[in-house]
Amino acid sequence: MGLVLHHARLFFFFFVVFVFCWILAAAAAAAAGISTTGEEWRSATATYSKGAQSPTIAEVQHRGMKSQTAPAWGNGTRAISSSWCLLQEVAGPRVFLSVLMLRFWVLSRCAEGGACGYGDLEKSGYGKSSAGLSSALFERGSACGACFELRCVDHILWCLQGSPSVVVTAADFCAPNYGLPGDYGGWCNYPREHFEMSEAAFVQIARRKADIIPVQFRRVNCDRYGGMRFTVTGGSYFYQVLIANVGSDGEVIAVKVKGSRTGWIPMARNWGQNWQCSADLRGQPLSFEVTASSGRTVTSYNVASSNWSFGQTFEGKQFLN
Repeated sequence: MGLVLHHARLFFFFFVVFVFCWILAAAAAAAAGISTTGEEWRSATATYSKGAQSPTIAEVQHRGMKSQTAPAWGNGTRAISSSWCLLQEVAGPRVFLSVLMLRFWVLSRCAEGGACGYGDLEKSGYGKSSAGLSSALFERGSACGACFELRCVDHILWCLQGSPSVVVTAADFCAPNYGLPGDYGGWCNYPREHFEMSEAAFVQIARRKADIIPVQFRRVNCDRYGGMRFTVTGGSYFYQVLIANVGSDGEVIAVKVKGSRTGWIPMARNWGQNWQCSADLRGQPLSFEVTASSGRTVTSYNVASSNWSFGQTFEGKQFLN
């Protein structure tokens, strides 16, 4: 009887400790303003952008294997540049010229706003805590706007004491470099999960002098200020809208637009968070229906008045956590 009572006391003690630790963890997350989605922590790697240009292979080896990933497309364009000469030989000069013009157009768009199209992250509502995602996480742009909580782990030299975490927004693409192996410079090669963080976010979890660090990450809800932002571009029969400052899930999986003389028109993802449709909506007040990855939908009626013009940004409703 005494042994059973002793075991019962031990069980009760450990149960109380577990509940206490769980409450402390929840309180810490709440104090940090982090709204979790219930996802488990997963392992990945992270580096941070040290400049606009990616280092050469010789520089990587000289510096002791620093990251060769680029915030957007710089590293990827270098990795595929040799393929354009082969394309010219195989396809002929006329086809090659057409594809080359397409390449310059795509790269110019990405240079202007990154692979997600956000441009100035401060103006888009995403601030300085952002990251470029490797192919395995980027999901061809559907992850743009998603929020991830990261913490540095298992590295006594690089990780800050206590393993603090930081929340970053997926705002760009970390291009692969298949000229280097995944464990020796090609951090963003598929199927590796890697974050190319902004320096402002990186130094909140690791020392600035660190190169590549092991991290744990999980999806969390995005806390945004104000409503979703719709930036209108396009032409007479080509309508495009960039959707930014999306709360809750952060990810957008479906968009519809409506003018005063139309029904709801489904839009297709062009690139990043740029959505397009073939319609002439000039001279009509515009409404938007946005669906997040959780399946929740928010409808913003008459966001833009009938005298809107291309290049303007309008604010609509917001997802609530």
